[in-house]
Amino acid sequence: MATQAISEAAQKIVTPETLRNVAKQSERCLVVPLRLRRAIKKYLREQEDPHMKRKVLRLSQSFNTVKNINLQLTTTTSKEIVEDPLKSLEQSKRWKIKSSYGDIGLSYRDDETVAYVASRMPAVYSACYRVLKEVHRRLPGFSPAKVLDFGAGTGSAFWALQEVWPKSMQKVNLIEPSQSMQRAGRSLIQGLKNLPLIHSYDSIQALSKSIGKSERGHDLVIASYVLGEIPSLQDRITIVRQLWDLTQDVLVLVEPGTPHGSNIIAQMRSHILWMENRKHRKSSLKNEEACKDLTTQKAGAFVVAPCPHDGACPLVKSGKYCHFVQRMQRTSSQRAYKRSKGEPLRGFEDEKFSFVAFRRGQRPREPWPLDDINLETLKEQHAKRNPEDLEIDYEDWLKMQQADDDAPHEVANAITYDSDAAETENDDDGDDNEQDEEETDSADLGGGWGRIVFMPVRRGRQVTLNVCRSTNRNASEGSYDRIVVTKSKNPTLHHQAKRSIWGDLWPF
Repeated sequence: MATQAISEAAQKIVTPETLRNVAKQSERCLVVPLRLRRAIKKYLREQEDPHMKRKVLRLSQSFNTVKNINLQLTTTTSKEIVEDPLKSLEQSKRWKIKSSYGDIGLSYRDDETVAYVASRMPAVYSACYRVLKEVHRRLPGFSPAKVLDFGAGTGSAFWALQEVWPKSMQKVNLIEPSQSMQRAGRSLIQGLKNLPLIHSYDSIQALSKSIGKSERGHDLVIASYVLGEIPSLQDRITIVRQLWDLTQDVLVLVEPGTPHGSNIIAQMRSHILWMENRKHRKSSLKNEEACKDLTTQKAGAFVVAPCPHDGACPLVKSGKYCHFVQRMQRTSSQRAYKRSKGEPLRGFEDEKFSFVAFRRGQRPREPWPLDDINLETLKEQHAKRNPEDLEIDYEDWLKMQQADDDAPHEVANAITYDSDAAETENDDDGDDNEQDEEETDSADLGGGWGRIVFMPVRRGRQVTLNVCRSTNRNASEGSYDRIVVTKSKNPTLHHQAKRSIWGDLWPF
């Protein structure tokens, strides 16, 4: 009976339509919301800065300098902190933060803030939106009411939160040490309706002093593009532990999609999973019977995305690094102030990012999507065809061809933009007419969904996929495998593979 239930559940997932909906986690070319584009344009117009292009160029050079510094940084902590982050719990409690956000050498004053809003804010928004949208898809019942945004900057993550969970958020705490960034963030949200209650703080310590113990728990905590600006590995670990203590459900970390950013995400992932597994084992040993229900429900942590497992990252020793790409249509401010190297500026840009999303508790045990499913080969499908279905009336075929010829064709390589004129209109409800995206089926959080890393390679009737996957049913270990899907052996999965892109899920 149980086997039959699993089979029926798996059968529902593997129908072509639901498979496509469940596996699709990536976003195609993203268009920044109209109200955010309007807010940016209004903010920049109020600055009346004639040297904006120069400031944007200086900010870009500063980012490159920080990137070079990161590559040359010596680790300020012992090797044991990376290999065994909580080797001594007593010692870890005595850690004090010596460096903080911004100590890497990049401080955001008014000039840098204006340049950031003009050039970088839409790209950071697109990465945060892509990550939070996946969390929403993987956890359809999750609706955060209380949110903490660490390193909020000008509010890129806040705008993404507003798009993904516009009706559930009630209170948002923002932590941003730069007063210039705080002012810009407040200016950008002026005029928005139905905003949650917002409080801004300079540091985690200031937040802790202002709230009571009962208010420390946040449904969602996000730290985007901030950990890389903390030079000390020990301080990063300490801050992430503090953020995890402020999290009662989901923690999301986002960094640039560089080797350095990916390495930070891998270290923080390893640390939190190790720490929670250790706590879970200790509490189980103390009182196995009394604490059984408590440890099962509240103790521990698992990765919601992108990893399909909670084991060691298989990419760490492969010479590759885990990152993803979100393409976005450039806003009018980006096209106006960004410079290109000798070529016309493209109408889009690709934002590379690395991320991890954790949830408290134990990973749910779900059947794998291809359990008890016998997918037909191409030869078997052909054998079942009805010869009458293959007959084509010649006159009907001619009419179909004529209809195709008369249909208007799209112009190749045509660059189209959303109406920039709409950004200057005074209608505050411009987004109300936009249709909400249809909710897709959710992929379960068992070990049966792998992650496509890097772009699939299509050659003739076969597709090669690089997939990070779980190697066992409890998702405690994983591997990085190259999978070849051919049309002759599996036309159903081949049809899906042709439409899959970097960042999508893959069923096992």
